[in-house]
Amino acid sequence: MDSFPFKLPLILDGATGTQLMAAGKPEGVCGELWNLEHPEVLTAIQKAYADAGSDAVYAPTFEANRHRLKAFGLENDVARINRELVQLTRNAVGEGVLVGGDMSITGLFIEPYGEATFDQLVDIFREQGKALVDAGVDFIGFETMMSLWECRAGLIATRDLGVPVFVSITVDGNGRTLMGSTLPACVVTLQELGAAAIGINCAEGPAGLDELFYRAMVCAKVPLIAKPNAGRPDPEHPGRFDLDCPQFIDEMKNVIRSGAVILGGCCGTGPEHIAGLAELASAIGEVTIPCCTDQICANESSVFFLPEEPGDINLSEPIECSWGLEDDLIELEDERVNVAVVRVETEEDVRTLSEAAPMSRLPISVLCDDEAILDAALRNFHGRALVDSRSTLDEAVLRRVAERYGAIVF
Repeated sequence: MDSFPFKLPLILDGATGTQLMAAGKPEGVCGELWNLEHPEVLTAIQKAYADAGSDAVYAPTFEANRHRLKAFGLENDVARINRELVQLTRNAVGEGVLVGGDMSITGLFIEPYGEATFDQLVDIFREQGKALVDAGVDFIGFETMMSLWECRAGLIATRDLGVPVFVSITVDGNGRTLMGSTLPACVVTLQELGAAAIGINCAEGPAGLDELFYRAMVCAKVPLIAKPNAGRPDPEHPGRFDLDCPQFIDEMKNVIRSGAVILGGCCGTGPEHIAGLAELASAIGEVTIPCCTDQICANESSVFFLPEEPGDINLSEPIECSWGLEDDLIELEDERVNVAVVRVETEEDVRTLSEAAPMSRLPISVLCDDEAILDAALRNFHGRALVDSRSTLDEAVLRRVAERYGAIVF
């Protein structure tokens, strides 16, 4: 994106969930409803973050989507619950602090991992996102996301609602989400879909995140977010984490050096952590938004830097979408090509490509002669693809569809 709408560095809030538990919220209840029934607890937590230096505080709408609320019989109250929680947050922090609408996973899995469709996720996220924007949030923040496909669904659902959208994933010690996505792959894909900022929250604490952010920085065109836990949880004492505040702040110095400029804390952090981050931010000075100009593609776990000279791109012969597509993509590694061209002609081909693409060790170019099928193929391609200009479709059509999903016409 050309410009970021808020000042940088931007200080987010700290944990809400662990703070609420410490204040007496029981397990197994609907957190959103409990907050509405105990507004004084939530208000105290949020006001403390604003006083500590948060430039933005999230409304506690983390699981206030239709599917999550259904477990408590509240699936028809999405708009009301999101609206009331946003209003509580706005009242707590005042007009001088940004209010973010917090969103997260639905708990549903798309094919082939589950029975939900990608468009069902988009619809669920759209409903909550619209409710948050109607309630007056300054931005939407997807947090603790565990797959690139759900990040894409959320962003496609909310990117045209009129507010910036942040997306942050949670990763394990190997730097991967539960479904194998990596931060660089998410950055390459999501920034082209319109994300205003991308990063990591929760995870195993700030230690080691600097290496992940260095890898992401070389791909980034948007600010990077770091909102980690206060280390790892203590299995003997739920709610306690292994980094004290000075240790957390010391580790975050490395994360900041590696490029993160939107900062906050997740589980186990509190106002003292935010105060420490605000002090660090005051010493950073002027911040430059990343401006990567490389042409980069991605699938769910890998990024692929395209050669600078178009003549150095060697396309494979078009591969048909068949039951053996995964093997065909893997076998291309032994050939003298650096882009895999896949012909997509039917809705079944769309599904086949979507499921096989994570296996490719080369960027994928979609060759398609039908506009609706091309749209479906790119919508369900969980990464950043190329679009083959040898299609019989008019180039203006190719570019219009490609732009919709952040793909590259070649």
